[in-house]
Amino acid sequence: MTVQPTTPILSLIPDSAPFSAEQRMWLSGFFSAALAPGGAPGAIAVGVPTDIAAGTGPVLASNDDAPWHDPSMALDERMKLADGKPIAPRLMAAMAQQDCGQCGYNCADYANALAVKSEERLNLCVPGGKETLRMLKTLSADIDVGVAAPAVKTDAAPPPPAPPSAPGRSREAPVAATFLSRRRLNAEGSEKETFHVEFDLSESGLDYVVGDAFGIFARNHLGLVDQIIAMLGASHVTEVRGRPLRSVLLDEVALSPAPDSLFELMSFLTGGALRAKARALATGEDPDGDAAQLDVLAVLQKFSGVRPHPEAFVEALEPLQPRLYSISSSIKANPGRVSLTVDAVRYQINKRLRFGVASTFLGDRIEPGDRLNVYVQRAHAFALPSDPATPVIMVGPGTGVAPFRAFLQDRMVDKAPGANWLFYGHQRQATDFFYADELDMMKRNGHLTRLSLAWSRDGAEKVYVQDRMRELGAELWRWLAEGAHFYICGDAKRMAKDVEAALVDVVAQHGARSIDEAIAFVQGLKKSGRYQADVY
Repeated sequence: MTVQPTTPILSLIPDSAPFSAEQRMWLSGFFSAALAPGGAPGAIAVGVPTDIAAGTGPVLASNDDAPWHDPSMALDERMKLADGKPIAPRLMAAMAQQDCGQCGYNCADYANALAVKSEERLNLCVPGGKETLRMLKTLSADIDVGVAAPAVKTDAAPPPPAPPSAPGRSREAPVAATFLSRRRLNAEGSEKETFHVEFDLSESGLDYVVGDAFGIFARNHLGLVDQIIAMLGASHVTEVRGRPLRSVLLDEVALSPAPDSLFELMSFLTGGALRAKARALATGEDPDGDAAQLDVLAVLQKFSGVRPHPEAFVEALEPLQPRLYSISSSIKANPGRVSLTVDAVRYQINKRLRFGVASTFLGDRIEPGDRLNVYVQRAHAFALPSDPATPVIMVGPGTGVAPFRAFLQDRMVDKAPGANWLFYGHQRQATDFFYADELDMMKRNGHLTRLSLAWSRDGAEKVYVQDRMRELGAELWRWLAEGAHFYICGDAKRMAKDVEAALVDVVAQHGARSIDEAIAFVQGLKKSGRYQADVY
């Protein structure tokens, strides 16, 4: 049996097992981490660990006791809440709290895998970035070598290795899919650049369900790669890791942001004030007030007299991580295909144009017919209700509409009788109303029961989806009181927090509750699975 990392911790060990709740949590978290894709079972002791039998096993992380599990909360706040806790909860507090799955785990299970040493990689939390990596490196010193409990002596054979991940089901085992097309979703004059992207899965053996995410292994911008090679004074064909330098920089290593290890390398190759500056940057200081702007090329420009050897330079960089995107199609409605809704990220710093790696790769550089390594990341607690008659409320401004387009397609194919309500918003209706024709068709045929729109740049005052929720609070409360499931997708730092606050206000005002009671009601929705979020 393969235990997926998204399995709730306590569910692995049944209530009837002869262990206390703490012992069941330890056992479940331990085996969940050890048997996760990419996890190694070497830390699993044969027989029953003595400290579990004695009830003294280490406390592992769990969403049930994690006040820091809030993606809008700053790292220092999260670490304060976890101060004094055992190592696994503190490791969890360092994560981005998005449960996005890009690391191959959810936040709690990644922390537990690190704590029991079934996972050694500290750099897998993509949304946490350098901030999380630095904290994990600091905390890793507290991971006791003996955290995996000693084994009870036995003559039994050791357990077999965990089976490898199925092809295309994890970042460790991607498969090739064919890029089909892209089309811009914004009309002319929009300030944004968003693409509908499609891949052909017919030869990959992949399928998916709505709510899943699609992982892609993008390639860096060739122009950026060649600028870096020029700054190194190296040749494109210089061999590094058995491949040409240009190839390695294109698809093996991350070029933004600059890792601490690159600053450490620069400090070894220079002296005086420059060495002090590089060392300060390597420890998270910001001597010139520009640390947040430093990608790999900017570091080479900042330390322009330093020319690292290409081999040492590449080894100082972090691996290029895959990117996950919410799937915006139903395979029932689009057999053999998957679609994504992608904002192209472009911005300028000091007259130099910067590019989001995966978003502009999908928006600009990949061509129809190109093959790309991909995988499907199963959703962690983000799925349609099991009963198709259950009404659903979906809040997805901008690219947050992606999974809800998939939800609506899926329920339309299934002829699900449950009512559907979508809150969608963006800057301007004329230029930024994604999938307007599809949604209008669903509205006219009665499949989309309600469509509530919010435009932040069309009037004298900015209107957001949370404003529409408050305006329609009485009906929103009626839907919730009748058992509707509530979903949100989008920005974790601002929008998701504002939407939850609006929902609390609606419950308090129209459900005749105090604010504290309304907060408890929303928390109850979360615990029961009736409030689900896909945030980034």
